[in-house]
Amino acid sequence: MQEAWIIDTARTPRGVGKVGKGALSEVHPQRILSTVLKALAERNNLNTAEIDDVIAGCGSQWGKQGACIARMAALDAGYANEAPGMSLDRFCGSGMTAVNLAAMGIMSGMQQLVVAGGVESMSYGSTLPRTTGGVIDGDNKHLRAIHPQPHQGVCADVVATLEGITREDVDNLAYESQQRADHAIRNGHFNKSLVTVHHDDGSVALDHEEFPRPQTTLEGLAALKPAFAAMYEYPLDDEGLSYARLVRQTYPDLKVEHIHHAGNSSGVVDGAGAVVLASPEYAKAHGLKPRARIRAVSNAGDSPELMLNAPVPAALKALQLAGMTLNDIELFEINEAFAVVPLRFMRKLGIDPAIVNVNGGAMALGHPIGATGAIIIGTLLDELERRDQSVGMATLCAAGGMAPAVIIERM
Repeated sequence: MQEAWIIDTARTPRGVGKVGKGALSEVHPQRILSTVLKALAERNNLNTAEIDDVIAGCGSQWGKQGACIARMAALDAGYANEAPGMSLDRFCGSGMTAVNLAAMGIMSGMQQLVVAGGVESMSYGSTLPRTTGGVIDGDNKHLRAIHPQPHQGVCADVVATLEGITREDVDNLAYESQQRADHAIRNGHFNKSLVTVHHDDGSVALDHEEFPRPQTTLEGLAALKPAFAAMYEYPLDDEGLSYARLVRQTYPDLKVEHIHHAGNSSGVVDGAGAVVLASPEYAKAHGLKPRARIRAVSNAGDSPELMLNAPVPAALKALQLAGMTLNDIELFEINEAFAVVPLRFMRKLGIDPAIVNVNGGAMALGHPIGATGAIIIGTLLDELERRDQSVGMATLCAAGGMAPAVIIERM
């Protein structure tokens, strides 16, 4: 089995994901992704006719984000007709799954050069119709009887209640995320991967992170009302369906403590990110300098009723595949879908918070669903280089109780 080398990574800034308010909300999602694809091709002098695949994750594949956005964005970026594309959906894990599939294709010897990542225009996604009452099972009542799956924010509160994680715990982490992100932005820690998004007329759409709120205080966070308490008992249909009812199917006696709110949950944003991967043979033959190698990739499943807990088994599986232990990992990127996710991860595995999300996370920077997995791989690699460290792990939870993970090693 040959190695898969990371040649380069790039991403857009993240724009506020609200129609008419975010800087990227009027930019076509294909254009957001093609911005990254074009930048990677140009700065690495890629022969795009030799790209074996362009793989892109996206969580809302309808309308402007449908019709295989990977292929459309590659064509929009000026890639050669010979470069095919494939789009996929593993919910929040889509972008990382795209990168991991690219790595597997190269490691198997079936591919030599792949560009993989993801995109999400959450502002556009907010305009799409929802026909299943906000329940992820697609209104499949047979599945619902087996696996009642509440809203992800409700799951965050349920997990926190079961784990004894408090409002103070999640607010403290949210504050820390904002502070770390502000420090990283002011000191240029993201500059290596950031590419500016332009409108079709050439004017700048967005060249900086739009979501962070460095003025956040612990007092301000403490004053915010829990976001998912009001929806907990709210009727979702005419048959008495509610998120509370779904929770009680699994935990009939649990009194849920609602502690998550907008400040300690991931931000709704638009953005894209991607990674160039190549085989050693192809990279050497074409003068591509590797920045890192993929040591292991994994996927794991856990309770769909809790949704958010699979990063722990995904991490352990990746470590086993790599022949490593937690002590070998110098930096972690654990997506902050909700504060409870990295908190539980660190507690379960005994990880020092000082090496987790050192430049802040999605609570401060936002979480463009299909793109985040690819974005945090790039953030991890940039930070390993900045600190002159070698090995890092990235993982994130995905709906349905899933998680991909990846371990990278600098070269």
